[in-house]
Amino acid sequence: MKSRYASDRGLTARMTGTMFLLGLLYVVFIAVLIAIGLNAGFVLVFAVGLLFAQWYFSDSIALHSMGAREVTPEQAPQLHGIVDRLCAMAEMPKPRVAIADVDMPNAFATGRSPNRSVVCVTTGLLRRLDEQELEGVLSHELSHVAHRDVLVMTIASVAGVAAGFLTRMALWGGVGRRDSNTALVSLAIIAVSVLVYAVSFVLTRMLSRYRELSADRAGALLTGRPTALASALQKVSGDMAAIPTRDLRKAEAFNAFFFAPALAGGKSLAALFATHPPLEQRLEQLAKISTQLGT
Repeated sequence: MKSRYASDRGLTARMTGTMFLLGLLYVVFIAVLIAIGLNAGFVLVFAVGLLFAQWYFSDSIALHSMGAREVTPEQAPQLHGIVDRLCAMAEMPKPRVAIADVDMPNAFATGRSPNRSVVCVTTGLLRRLDEQELEGVLSHELSHVAHRDVLVMTIASVAGVAAGFLTRMALWGGVGRRDSNTALVSLAIIAVSVLVYAVSFVLTRMLSRYRELSADRAGALLTGRPTALASALQKVSGDMAAIPTRDLRKAEAFNAFFFAPALAGGKSLAALFATHPPLEQRLEQLAKISTQLGT
């Protein structure tokens, strides 16, 4: 079922290209691990199991990690009302709605398909935004669901997770062993894993930045109020400074799925690996859309 969110051929092309490259990388990664002596059966079971778990339980994992709870229309009537309205406008299935009781103003969407998705907002976001700004943020998040880029980002992270796990396993397996062959195999696993992690990291960050711009655009066009989304972005980004750094660092692992990053890189090398484009770039795009719509 196709929604009324504006299509983005650039996003589709990037998602397809990223998935192809990461899939190829994943296959080569497994093949190399088997070639250097890791048990073939274990590698295959681990690879398939991790991919399935990331895909099938992505929504549950995200909600649990953020300490979020699903809410009913009776518990959060305004929030459900906005989601109902946006889903009707977009002609898409309504996702489950959740709230995370944290002061950090943010939101995210996740799930393996539009029919099995969830949109979550924090209590910090609800306290800071008015109804139109909240609608802009939720429209942005629902665009991620409609374009299925949440699924792509979830699967795309598997190669990096697998590489990290196998690196730790190789380090653990080599501890206390003096056998030269074991040491060489452990070093080879670590080297291959680091390379796979680095490549997957760069590819997913490049896709993540583009998908945020795409979601801003699609969300603003659906509501017809890009200025409301721009206002929400400015409020959220500005109020992050009031959140303790230790809390932001804890949430940084979810940056790729958040409306705005918990910690943002400045104008430095770190910005090249950021999950989100610079605030100025997002505001500039929304200003252009506002001009086009005459708002």
